[in-house]
Amino acid sequence: MAGYWLVVGTLWKREFVRFFRQRNRVVGAIGPPILMWVFIGSGFGSSFQAPASGGMSYLEYFYPGMIVLVVLFTSIFSAISVIEDRRDGFLQGVLVTPAPRSAIVLGKIMGGASQACVQGCLLLVICPFLGIELTVGRAAYVLVTLAVISFSLTAFGFMMAWRTDSSQGYHAVMNLLLMPMWMLSGAFFPLTTAPIWIRLIMRVNPLTYGVSALRGSMYHGDAVPALVGSAGHMPVFVIMAFGVGMFAIAAVVVNRPARAA
Repeated sequence: MAGYWLVVGTLWKREFVRFFRQRNRVVGAIGPPILMWVFIGSGFGSSFQAPASGGMSYLEYFYPGMIVLVVLFTSIFSAISVIEDRRDGFLQGVLVTPAPRSAIVLGKIMGGASQACVQGCLLLVICPFLGIELTVGRAAYVLVTLAVISFSLTAFGFMMAWRTDSSQGYHAVMNLLLMPMWMLSGAFFPLTTAPIWIRLIMRVNPLTYGVSALRGSMYHGDAVPALVGSAGHMPVFVIMAFGVGMFAIAAVVVNRPARAA
């Protein structure tokens, strides 16, 4: 077990060192969601009606979704390192070692998930300007929720990147899958106001539960309900189960021969 966690820690550290050497990735991941939040939030603000009593501006409603979008972008960018490592030969060198394949997968995912979680946490500084009071307990719950969402999205990105030949192909596939997942997660508009067929898609979308869990942890259910007909901590458990499932699938995929770059 000591050797297992040594592999995980080494790959995690490598991903973080690479992240700090490429600081333009922070701007690329945080900048677009913030601009989208300001412009779309301001434009839709006059026509938005909060799905629960208590009143809420669209900027407040869209805020948790914007944080999830930052996590989503960072997860996509971090998973590209799988393709780059295979092209540079680093990944082949790691795979021929006696290190367990699951440890390699977990180390890469933890490295990317940590980056996504940190960047999501940076946006929490906006909370006081929106009137969101994060107590110690609520802040801890927000951090746990962000960590679970980051791990789940990074694991999903890793699984897709492993079977992709090029960065261009990976971007095309992830934009086709993840952007609709985000748009139909309750981040952009509430489930309660969507058409029936959209509601069905949103209910089976795992990211819906991630956004719901984050929104519930930030607003404590005072102005916005769970939006998926759930209560308590169930949304967190759903997105957590999704992350565990993606990690398990990624570990199985890694045991198969990877495509040559």
